[in-house]
Amino acid sequence: MDQIPLGVLLAALFLLLILSGFFSGSETSMMAVNRYRLKTLAKGNNRGAKLAEWLLARTDKLLSVILLGNNLVNSAAAALVTVVSFRVFGENEISLTLATVLVTFLILVFSEVTPKVIGASYPERIVPVVSYPLALLLKLLHPVIWFINLFVHGQLRLLRLKVVEEGGGNRMGVEELRTLLAESGSFLPQSHRSMLLNLFDLEKLTVDDVMLPRGEIEAIDVDSAADETVQHLQTSHHAHLPVYRDELNEIVGIVHVRRALAHIGADGFDAEAFRQGLKAAYFVPSGTPLLTQLSQFKENRQSLGLVVDEYGELLGLITVEDVLEEIVGEFSGVNPLQGNGWVADEEGGYLVEGTISLRDLNRKLGLALPLEGARTLNGLIMEYLEAMPEAGVTIKVAGCTVEIVQVTGRKVKTARVRPENRS
Repeated sequence: MDQIPLGVLLAALFLLLILSGFFSGSETSMMAVNRYRLKTLAKGNNRGAKLAEWLLARTDKLLSVILLGNNLVNSAAAALVTVVSFRVFGENEISLTLATVLVTFLILVFSEVTPKVIGASYPERIVPVVSYPLALLLKLLHPVIWFINLFVHGQLRLLRLKVVEEGGGNRMGVEELRTLLAESGSFLPQSHRSMLLNLFDLEKLTVDDVMLPRGEIEAIDVDSAADETVQHLQTSHHAHLPVYRDELNEIVGIVHVRRALAHIGADGFDAEAFRQGLKAAYFVPSGTPLLTQLSQFKENRQSLGLVVDEYGELLGLITVEDVLEEIVGEFSGVNPLQGNGWVADEEGGYLVEGTISLRDLNRKLGLALPLEGARTLNGLIMEYLEAMPEAGVTIKVAGCTVEIVQVTGRKVKTARVRPENRS
């Protein structure tokens, strides 16, 4: 090696540092690449991406070829720096020390840190390119890689560790997907992100969370007078109405409002035809998960269900629209006479009806009222008071001051809700 010119040695050293940087950057970019973005590129017939997927499916072999190449190149670079140092400064301890410091600096800066930072910053650009030489090396060095992996897998078995199967370390659960959506930022419109997050929340909700409470159900008594029934049908803003006898627990069917009105001819209202035109009621057990109920609506071709408890007592009413509103938000203009259930006052608070759902109140006003127990504002107040409500009583809950304004019977009719962080 003494006959080799110094310039050639330096050029060889420069080449070895570049090769070392290639292996270091390849390792980092391969491990940092977004597998789902890589899969998208592969589906777009990107040959480099397809090759990268093939390599990543063999992580043990991929790492073996990268580390084998990197260690061989680094060892050669260290030996070459030592030769150059001895050639320039002579064979002594000072030259050996300088060679050690120099090779450490060169490898660390030019072959390790810089390539790895670049690889971590632009993995999607680098991976499809470096996959070609890595795949070639893997095939050329296959016997060596196989021999090395014999010892690797032997150690893993001794340690009772199992190699993660292809794609096993990149599977996402619901919480991971939720975090991914929450941090998607400008990549996904806010409205789309909100709908997807709401869809995941359906797993935690039941029909009891979104149903119309029994006390607010609009229904028709089958034994009411003909003119009263006709007026009820004509003034209703719902497509379907429950029909009962004597009390709401005695549901006899569901009436299609428009069809019933269409059958009112010149002879007036025919009570018998009205009863025969009723559709059988569809009952939903209390506690049914909302996502399950959405599937049940589809399978049974129903759009309205009556929620009952284990004793058959009517608890509320739920429609497909109620479920969809949990995903896409509230539909406007469904009932022109129906208000929001709240009115803003001049003091920065809101005058709210006691029957309003806590979920609706949180969603519409940006509050954080607890949803674990009570489902309506009246229920929440009663839960905190543990006594009959009285006008003028004020409670504090979840960062809000709630003042009872009007009481009807034993229920809160209206209350003033004022978030404490607002003036």
